[in-house]
Amino acid sequence: MRTASIRLDVTEEQSSQLSALQVAYADACNRLVPVVCEERLWNRVGLHNKTYTQLREQTPLGSQMCCNAIYSVCKAYKAQKELGRVRKDKDVPKIRFNCASVHFDKRTYTLRDNLIYLYTLSGRITVPLIFGEHQRKILAFGIPKEAELVLRKGRWFFNLVVEKTDPPLSISCETMGIDVGENTLAAHSLGKLFGGEKLRDKRDRHLSLRRRLQSNGSQSAKQKLRQVSGKENRRVKQVNHETSKAIVAAAKEANIGTIVMEDLTHIRDRIKAGKRVRARLHRWAWRQLQTFVEYKAQATGIQVKYVNPAYSSQTCSCCGCIGKRNKHRFECPHCGLLAHSDLNASRNLAGINGTAVPLRVSVNAPDVESQTLTLQ
Repeated sequence: MRTASIRLDVTEEQSSQLSALQVAYADACNRLVPVVCEERLWNRVGLHNKTYTQLREQTPLGSQMCCNAIYSVCKAYKAQKELGRVRKDKDVPKIRFNCASVHFDKRTYTLRDNLIYLYTLSGRITVPLIFGEHQRKILAFGIPKEAELVLRKGRWFFNLVVEKTDPPLSISCETMGIDVGENTLAAHSLGKLFGGEKLRDKRDRHLSLRRRLQSNGSQSAKQKLRQVSGKENRRVKQVNHETSKAIVAAAKEANIGTIVMEDLTHIRDRIKAGKRVRARLHRWAWRQLQTFVEYKAQATGIQVKYVNPAYSSQTCSCCGCIGKRNKHRFECPHCGLLAHSDLNASRNLAGINGTAVPLRVSVNAPDVESQTLTLQ
């Protein structure tokens, strides 16, 4: 699945019609929240049977849009449950849908060439689409599915999900391991390191700027905050796209059949550090980078696996014994291996899957301290 974010070339009248639809859609979603919380019900069929008639009577939405509102609420609560925010021993948290995106399916939109026909409260409207080269490539090799209508900074976008047929999987047995981090953004077992110092410095600068503007509280400070809003996230996303693209290109060139990455589920809950370090680590986009690598690798026929990363940073990738790690330096006291700690971890991840890509140079370093010299 790929998503093409397509800008809509709407008139003022069409924009007001879409705004009215967005308000009514958010209102319908908010009417469903109390039912979900009281009944602990986020099954789509069950919630439909319980609330569909109510939505049709109390909102101006059509029949299919009521179904889509039910779908959006169920999807939101399932996501909250996956994140561990919905617990059996506590009340279901209430979600507020403010300016919510509007979910469209094949019954509520029609795509023809460079035009799209969208459902609104006052009937269907015809809107021209503004395509870029990236969007055209996605639509050219896939089947349009569901979509989300969103409003960003006064512009309407149609985020269309496109289903693409998977390419044949690679038959190669070679494996690449990828270790992600903060100081080193990513390291793969072929020997490439992607530094994260520049990105970390930029993020720290953005954080410092936001703190100064928020503590100021003046009108000009609020205006500046709106100007820089989202700039940090866009920068991180761009760097992650560039890094993932380079990683997948290297894997394809080396005829890699499987990419192995760390399973970092609930890693933020396990971070034990001071407030300043926690704030920095919690803002880091490890999972986003892994997701970019995953879908780009799958698009080229490379499989992606996630493994338990326990002791991968402390184990020697040469002899398998526990070594010593000091920041970026890894040293094995048993075989004498000296390597970058993240590079060593990536090779361990590749070895977990079975067949690791061999090092360019294999060195057997003896344990000199354990040997004795006999003088004759």
